[in-house]
Amino acid sequence: MATQYPELNPALEKFLLKQKIFFTGSAAATGRVNISPRPTTELRVMSKVQVGFLDYIGSGNETAAHVRQVPRMTIMTCAFEGAPRILRLYGTGATHQKGTESYNDLLTRFWEGSAPRNARAIVTLDVDMVQTSCGYGVPLFDYQGERDALTVWADARSDEKLVEYRKEKNSRSIDGFETGLIDPAEFR
Repeated sequence: MATQYPELNPALEKFLLKQKIFFTGSAAATGRVNISPRPTTELRVMSKVQVGFLDYIGSGNETAAHVRQVPRMTIMTCAFEGAPRILRLYGTGATHQKGTESYNDLLTRFWEGSAPRNARAIVTLDVDMVQTSCGYGVPLFDYQGERDALTVWADARSDEKLVEYRKEKNSRSIDGFETGLIDPAEFR
């Protein structure tokens, strides 16, 4: 029931951007496999073979640590309403940390030059295969809205406190792998 494509086509792009949540999957050569939920509001289709998302401060930074070691990454979304479908994007991931030239360039081109204070990176995926499958086993859910808890949390902290938090929580993965965190002064 699965169908594979070499790139995103307009119908698949429309489906991808219509969903409210997507998941990233990554793993280093050893240690834990990570799967993270992300808001589709921050996902951008950059070309038929590249997507990216604005990555927020979190309690960990597994994706960044993993793609530094083994850059393979998968993005998956599925229909929780309407016709059933699962969409997976397989490829090579990369992180572009806040304060770097590549981050600033991508932010300007795909996010109108603006990001919330709690943004820490842009993660891109160079897609080498797109796959759809039936999604018959995916339950139906009603979307109620986006959560603002992370933005409220970040806005309640000074720039210095956010830098401290990133340094403490986002420098290493839970398996102790370096995330490539750049000098905290670059985040301001």
